[in-house]
Amino acid sequence: MKKIYVLDTNVLLHDPMAMFSFEENEVVIPSVVLEEIDSKKRLADEIGRNARFVSRELDRVREGGHLHNGVALDNGGVLKVELNHRRFVRVQELFGEMTNDNRILAVALNYHIEEQEKPEPRPVILVSKDVLVRVKADVLGITAQDYLSDRTVSPSDQYTGHLTLHVHPSVIDEFYTYRFLGINHLGLKVKLHPNEFVILRDELGTSKSALLKVSQDGQRLEPLHLSNDPVWGITARNAQQRMALELLLSDDVPLVTLSGRAGTGKTLLTLAAGLMKVEDEHKYKKLLIARPVVPMGKDIGYLPGEKEEKLRPWMQPIYDNLEFLFDTKKSGDLDKILMGLGSIQVEALTYIRGRSIPGQFIIIDEAQNLSRHEVKTIVSRVGENSKIVLLGDPEQIDHPYLDAQSNGLTYLIEQFKAEGISGHVTLEKGERSKLAQLAAERL
Repeated sequence: MKKIYVLDTNVLLHDPMAMFSFEENEVVIPSVVLEEIDSKKRLADEIGRNARFVSRELDRVREGGHLHNGVALDNGGVLKVELNHRRFVRVQELFGEMTNDNRILAVALNYHIEEQEKPEPRPVILVSKDVLVRVKADVLGITAQDYLSDRTVSPSDQYTGHLTLHVHPSVIDEFYTYRFLGINHLGLKVKLHPNEFVILRDELGTSKSALLKVSQDGQRLEPLHLSNDPVWGITARNAQQRMALELLLSDDVPLVTLSGRAGTGKTLLTLAAGLMKVEDEHKYKKLLIARPVVPMGKDIGYLPGEKEEKLRPWMQPIYDNLEFLFDTKKSGDLDKILMGLGSIQVEALTYIRGRSIPGQFIIIDEAQNLSRHEVKTIVSRVGENSKIVLLGDPEQIDHPYLDAQSNGLTYLIEQFKAEGISGHVTLEKGERSKLAQLAAERL
């Protein structure tokens, strides 16, 4: 049976193609949604871009007929702009004033009431990214759901970049003898991806083990190329950190993603690897470090001072790690070091758009707060002979319309896990302190 989907504004501002994602069903856009989209289209950030895209798409669809009567879509569905929210009494009794959210709820409620009066009523579903709107819909007896089309995989199925296999000790002995293992030789039921790490453990319970990495062509398991020597004074404290350094220092892996809770060492390890590649090996001309300060495209605010002074409060976590790596003792020492080197640039993502960035080691911190489009914008800026590393904790998202499954970092990990030019590791063990680890687990 066909259904009726009533879309909230935030769904279209999050994914401007959402109106075409409901197959052969009827999609209803309340008139108040058009008003809200119109109020956003002048913004310079991604929300403004999406608002303008929605406007253009609606204008294109309008060529096929009057939107208030419904226009047939190529996917077999119907798109309609609904003007009716006359029956506002029930919504007003429960929730008071006629806010835009309540007007959207009234449209959904009207459809629900009208359908219930028919011999074969169609289900009416309100789609919203706003949790409270979905709760209100439930109070009114309207089916409501989150917009799920942009989600990747469930958290339990997300790619971690490593796995542990229990094998016969003879397999581990064979690896140490020949320094490689054919993947087909293991008879695995799971698919291994290029640059994925595998920990082999003795199934008989002894301490015999081995740490391997899948080759870039995905055909065999190889030893790690790097020793466990310190990198700018930083030594890997666990297996996942060693995996991360392997990817960070590999010149043939230009895209690296690291995820994990706070305190797992993502930023510190990446900065240490970047400094080694730029300052010691001179593999790259510059180390570019960026974080999302505000939504991409906006100014960083009317704070006093030059750009560097405005950025300092937002970038302080980066500077804290750099002070540790450079072992500075006094306030201002780090600024003098960075000025003297000239090869380290701390930047806001606001200024990434439109640039081409060749020959640089690029670090994007807090990437879990980026949308799919923003991640595409950033990664597509990478020029020849550059390496980009995206870091983040999908469990700590500040963006109102993103979650652990729909953010740009998770999307990038899933889309590139089968590519030989990329590698990913999920860091699991906190190394900041026992207190920090306990807080990450319990709070």
